[in-house]
Parts: sequence; structure tokens; C-alpha cells
Amino acid sequence: MIKPTDELRQEHDAILEMLKVMESILKKKESGETYHLTQLEGVVEFLKIFADLCHHGKEEDYLFPALEQAGIPREGGPIGVMLHEHIMGRDFIRGISDGILRKKVNDPEADGIITRNMGFYIQLLTQHIQKENNILFTLAEMHLDEGVQKEISLGFRKVETERLGPGKHEELKQILNNLKSACLE
Repeated sequence: MIKPTDELRQEHDAILEMLKVMESILKKKESGETYHLTQLEGVVEFLKIFADLCHHGKEEDYLFPALEQAGIPREGGPIGVMLHEHIMGRDFIRGISDGILRKKVNDPEADGIITRNMGFYIQLLTQHIQKENNILFTLAEMHLDEGVQKEISLGFRKVETERLGPGKHEELKQILNNLKSACLE
């Protein structure tokens, strides 16, 4: 059985790859290229479904409550910080989505909205992932026994099947691979 924290770290690797795609899109924009809306829409779909609904859903519904039960505080502790950062990330994703909608109607503010929110999201998630990988997941591995970890893993399967549905995880990874091919040449 793969440990829940190892599964989450693997998902972090995919999210970090998407952050590289986003950085590439921003660099191309800085050099005068225009946004490809289909690429931006793929980024947003991946972030909304893979990073937030699936990955953050697993943490919020299963890992964080198990950590709280093991005595790791939410308020004033690392769980509270992670939850706050999840909310901030959702706000930045909404900002990118709003920018895309504005871009479709030729709003001159659209590029700035997209660029600003993508930049903030990249910065936030880069630091967030480091904190989870190096602090929170280490705490989980120290404080959660094998039985609790198995329960968390079962919960993770539930998120995959009930929230994403069959084949959606693979579809999202294909979106990521297509964007990597298009943007990280």
C-alpha cells in the first residue's frame, strides 16, 4: 500500500509541473506573445479539478481531520495555514477564470488580471507544496499509525471515484502532458 502522504507528494509533482507550464506561459506573454485561450482553459480545468477538487479535497476531508484527531492543532497550527492557503489558491484560480472571460470579450484589463493571478498562484503553491511536503506530511507520517493511514487511503479512493469519476484523473494528466508539450519545448 502506498502511504497517503506519498500519494499526495506524487500529486504535488504533477501540480509543480503545471506551475512550470504556467511560468512558461507568463514568460511568453512577457516576450510579446499572446495567450492561447485553450491553453489557459486547460490550466484552469487542471487546477480546479486536479489540484483543488481532488488533491485539496483529499487533504481537507481525510488527512487534515486525521491529523487533528492525532492532536495536531488546526487553529494556530499548520492545518489552519494550509486551509487558508487553499482558500487563497481558489481565489487566484477564480481570478484567472475571470481574466479568461474578459479576454474573450476583448477587455483591455484581461491580460493583467490573468498575469497577476497566475503569478500569485505560482508563488503561493510553490511555497505551499514545500510546507506540506517537508512539514505537514512529516508530521502525518510520525503521528498517524498504519490503520489510520489505510483509512485515509480508502477515503482518497472515494474522492477519486465520487468526485472525479472514472477516467477523469487520466484525462487531467493528459491535459497536463499536452500543455507540457505545447509550452515547455
